[in-house]
Amino acid sequence: MTTYDVIVVGARVAGSPLAALLAKRGYRTLLVDRDTFPSDTVSTHVLHPPGVAALRRWGVLDQVVATGVPPISRYTTDFGPVTVGGAPGTPDNPFAYAPRRTVLDKILLDAAAAAGAEIREGYSVEEVLVDDDGRVTGIRGLDGTVEHARIVVGADGRNSVVAKAVNAPAYEDRPPLTVGYYAYFSNLPMDGTFEAYSRPGRGWAVCPTNDDLTMVIGGWPHSELAEHRNDIDGTFAAMFETAPAWAERFRDAKQETRWVGASVHNYFRVPYGPGWALVGDAGYSRDYITAQGITDAFLDAELLAEAIADDDLPGYQARRDARAMPFYQMTLGIASLQPPDEQMVQLVMAIAGNQEKMDAFTRLNSGVTSPVEFFAPENMGRLFA
Repeated sequence: MTTYDVIVVGARVAGSPLAALLAKRGYRTLLVDRDTFPSDTVSTHVLHPPGVAALRRWGVLDQVVATGVPPISRYTTDFGPVTVGGAPGTPDNPFAYAPRRTVLDKILLDAAAAAGAEIREGYSVEEVLVDDDGRVTGIRGLDGTVEHARIVVGADGRNSVVAKAVNAPAYEDRPPLTVGYYAYFSNLPMDGTFEAYSRPGRGWAVCPTNDDLTMVIGGWPHSELAEHRNDIDGTFAAMFETAPAWAERFRDAKQETRWVGASVHNYFRVPYGPGWALVGDAGYSRDYITAQGITDAFLDAELLAEAIADDDLPGYQARRDARAMPFYQMTLGIASLQPPDEQMVQLVMAIAGNQEKMDAFTRLNSGVTSPVEFFAPENMGRLFA
């Protein structure tokens, strides 16, 4: 017997929005997560304007803003010889935000509950149930409970139990390219700016978050993981000296938390099959360096909700890949931490100082403009003119 229309495994930035969208459509939806909320998770934090627009569509943006997370109205990228800065959004959605996950995930979970989804926190999935025909039919919890559904969705991250159970094929997969660490600092005001710094073999970014704190995140090639693992502070200090003005500002900051590190594989997985689907990092993961993970999770949740309603899961994969693949390829290029090629050097020099063109470049980095559109010959012609 089928108790639910949909069971969503994983209740963070992909699973909770999906459950809310399905419940609002009238689907009997069960949302489970092994964690309880509020709780933290490793994250780049940044919600680019397309992700903020999704929060607005779902009616929860005001709740996020009410937590006191500062709006981000400007992105800057320091390449060393030149810095490019511009507005990341559009007139309708001008701001980005970087909320703590302890704040954001709880708001999204509560929104799913308010929409009518059944929530089970602290619920670990021991087994994904598959019938003799290879169709997923439900889940078995570690507590012995069994629940059935027409479709089980894995929204449980890169180590998804659903993806493992169905052996979801991966494609366009690449090994980890960078290793990154972040921590929170006080006495480091940002004045509404998200700052990124690009150096050969190094990169870091700085953005304001909740509680008057600033997140500092940086990284280096994954091949250097062992070399720097035991001296994170020293590695950051040496990296920051390549940007003297920033290093001087950073000396006044007070570190409030320890460094937290991570590296990720890069891949797409086939995101659907008989009785199952994947969303968020369970279906698609990219290096953290472009901070697209939360925004991707939001947009994919909307695509999957629509596909379930239309009974068109193949269309979900096609639409997801068409949107995400250009950003994925761009992210892999940036995560290589190689010096920019000649075309990029010429582009940055051509747009520096022209606010309209720098805004266009910034909207590429914020995910507002697709790389396909930005790097189209006619657009390149306008930027170089």
